[in-house]
Amino acid sequence: MEEISAEETAASPPQETPGTEPFFRAVLLSPVRGMRWLYEWVLSWAHSPFGAGMLALISFAESSFFPIPPDPLQIALSMERPKRSFRYALVSALASVLGAVLGWVIGYALWGWLGPYFVPNIISQENMDKVHAFFEVWGFWALFAAAFTPLPFKAFTITAGMMAMPIPVFLVACFIGRSLRFFAVGTLLFFFGPAVKGFIDKYFGILSFVFLVMLLGGFYLIKFLL
Repeated sequence: MEEISAEETAASPPQETPGTEPFFRAVLLSPVRGMRWLYEWVLSWAHSPFGAGMLALISFAESSFFPIPPDPLQIALSMERPKRSFRYALVSALASVLGAVLGWVIGYALWGWLGPYFVPNIISQENMDKVHAFFEVWGFWALFAAAFTPLPFKAFTITAGMMAMPIPVFLVACFIGRSLRFFAVGTLLFFFGPAVKGFIDKYFGILSFVFLVMLLGGFYLIKFLL
């Protein structure tokens, strides 16, 4: 094997990795750029030995305050190890439901303290009011829809706490909705992992853009549909 000299190694420029730009600089330059930074940071854990643990952490946090959902990391981990797809789906679902409980607690007991942080930094007051009105009409089904779709789940878990939704009903809606969502992804990657991986590798840039549009679009769905 050809040896590489120390001088050549030192002269080689460091390779860029996702999320190397400082986060706060990205946010100051553009909110979308900051979201992109977070998205790339989440994906950077796909090749880490701590990937499953980070998947659990992100799934937990996204249900109450973190803006990036765990789906991209779950997909990346499952593409690397398709036979573990259902395990990753279970991790995402259980951690997400536990995080939803934190969202409920924030709405029920901590909103007076944490509300000024969430509004308008994470969601606008107008959208929170619309979620509240939607919740008053649909209750269980509103929470289930948010658990399964791109709607911002955290806004609904917090609103459920603010409206003192019974915990058993809350847990059932969260568990069913989140399980259907994450296990649908897991099933697809378990049976069609190599084909899906080839497609994503080929169109990764486009798919990343589409995902970010869907992520931001979840907040606009509240504004225009609720």
